[in-house]
Amino acid sequence: MSGERTAYLNARLLDPASGLDAPGALLVQDGQIADLGPDLFKDGAPSVGQVVDCEGLCLAPGLVDMRVQLREPGEEHKETIHTAGAAAAAGGVTTMVSLPNTHPVIDDVSVVEFIARRAQEARSVNVRCYGSVTRGLRGEELTEMGLLAEAGAVGFTDGTRAVGSSLVMRRALSYAKGFGLMIIQHPEDPALAGDGAMNEGEIATRLGLSAIPADAEVIMIERDLRLVALTGGRYHAAHVSTGAAIEAIRKAKDLGLNVTCDTAPHYFALNETAVGDYRTFAKVSPPLRSEDDRRTVVDGLADGTIDAIASDHAPHDQDSKRLPFEQAAFGAVGLETLLPLTLELVHNKHLSLLDALGRLSTGPAKLLGLPGGTLKRGAPADLILFDPEKPWLIEEKKLRSKSKNSPYDTRPVQGQVARTVVGGRTIFHA
Repeated sequence: MSGERTAYLNARLLDPASGLDAPGALLVQDGQIADLGPDLFKDGAPSVGQVVDCEGLCLAPGLVDMRVQLREPGEEHKETIHTAGAAAAAGGVTTMVSLPNTHPVIDDVSVVEFIARRAQEARSVNVRCYGSVTRGLRGEELTEMGLLAEAGAVGFTDGTRAVGSSLVMRRALSYAKGFGLMIIQHPEDPALAGDGAMNEGEIATRLGLSAIPADAEVIMIERDLRLVALTGGRYHAAHVSTGAAIEAIRKAKDLGLNVTCDTAPHYFALNETAVGDYRTFAKVSPPLRSEDDRRTVVDGLADGTIDAIASDHAPHDQDSKRLPFEQAAFGAVGLETLLPLTLELVHNKHLSLLDALGRLSTGPAKLLGLPGGTLKRGAPADLILFDPEKPWLIEEKKLRSKSKNSPYDTRPVQGQVARTVVGGRTIFHA
């Protein structure tokens, strides 16, 4: 007996994986895409349980956000799997991948299982997680990557900390290679970054703030690229923010190294001037860079050097942010603003709509070996329906995240999600 069927009619079908951009319809059955195309249901109304008239809006694969701090377990006052799920659904994110810097750290199978269980209870978006590279994120002893991967970890990273030791990174790349797994690095030389609070340059000097040189990023990446060449491991540089780092990755790709990278909207939508007069909501890690670096991030997205865009969602409560700039926590929320900020690249003619969606869905899904990120028969029915032109204003107080630390408050944007579907089930409807 066939399960529930839903037909999406009058849609603009967008599939970055196949290059499809055409008017048409899509049929969902048993939580999967059963059929789609311009000619589907041409001969009359389908016999289905539910019909959704898309009214010409874009129907695309749901976003796969490969860098989210969920704060659960351990810091539920900042965010929970439930509240992050609500924010993700409103932002068109159908899969989010949690960093391991929870309390306790995701360095043990029991924590991977806990997150899977809590995600199931929340019945919202798909939630996956990374395991930590080292026990307790201390940068010394490697975790049992094989066991963690078996339990469901999709890759390995020490989250917001760099794996600083060359020897530990070499071992991690070799060990992960045996399981076909990827090491994701927070690319910042810890010694050089020190206790810096913003990007090194004229603005930091004027504000009298301790600073992080842009070279701290490329120095770590160039070291790691040599270790990739040595081990043949799979390496991914997270949230790249400087022109020098992007150029180093571009050259490594040309040499055939197994290297990928992502960036976050902060690094193409803002520059260091957003810090203004000590605005702690603009304190992120890596720090906001110069306008030249911002432009090279846009170029890196346009030429395909940067494989994915992640929200880098880092929720913090008032107490962590309402502090003097140097003492305030790093990070900004990003789940609900990921799509409209990325669409700025489309409206400004830097990326095509398909390319932008590819960086948000197909790209990260492919990197992490996750289902989804494509409109094809048999794929999970993880979908978003959105209006790419609809103007709105980002308002901090209206964000669904438990924490409201957004540097984009009152920013006018274009592009709004009308519906989010996970496994064929509508979990958000505007």
